Amino acid sequence: MEISDDLGRLIQQTADRQEIGQVIVRLARAIDRCDKALLDDCFHEDATDDHGLFKGTARAFSDWVMEQLKSYEHTQHIIANMVIELDGDKASCESYFHAHHVMKGESGNVDLVAAGRYLDHLERRDNIWRIAHRGVVYDWNSLNPSTDQWANSEIAAILPRGERSKKDPSYGLFGASS
Repeated sequence: MEISDDLGRLIQQTADRQEIGQVIVRLARAIDRCDKALLDDCFHEDATDDHGLFKGTARAFSDWVMEQLKSYEHTQHIIANMVIELDGDKASCESYFHAHHVMKGESGNVDLVAAGRYLDHLERRDNIWRIAHRGVVYDWNSLNPSTDQWANSEIAAILPRGERSKKDPSYGLFGASS
C-alpha cells in the first residue's frame, strides 16, 4: 500500500505534535519531581526563559527554579488546552497550566494556586524537539490556608504520597531517565 504525500505529511505532523506535547508535560514533571537533569533536557542548550520573576537562559532558569522549589512542600503542574502550530522544524505552542504549590506558613501550610499559559517556541534540531524559548502569561492566582487533611494524619502512612525526587514511585514505572 502506498501512502500519499498528504497522508505522509499528516502522519508526520501528528507525530511532531505528540513529541512536542511530551516535551511540555515532561517539563512539568521535572519541576514537580525537582529533577534538574530532566528539566535541562527539555530545553536546547541556547534556550531562553521569561517567567516574569526570572528572565534569562534556560540553564540559569533551571538553577533558579530548583532553588525556588526548596521553599515549597509540594508542587503539581497540570497542563491542558495545548495548541501547537507547526512550521517545518519550528513550532509555537500555547499550553494552559494550573499549578498548585504548598508552602510552609507561620500558622500552617498555605496553598498557592497559579493559572496561566506557557507560550513556547520549539525547534527540532538533530531530529529532537526541544524548547528554544519559554514565556509565561499569568491569568489568575489564589493564596489560602491549606485544607490538606491527609498530610498530618494517620492515613498519610497508608496512602502512597508523591516524592520531590527520584524516590517518587513514577521513577520505578518509567525508569530513572524519564
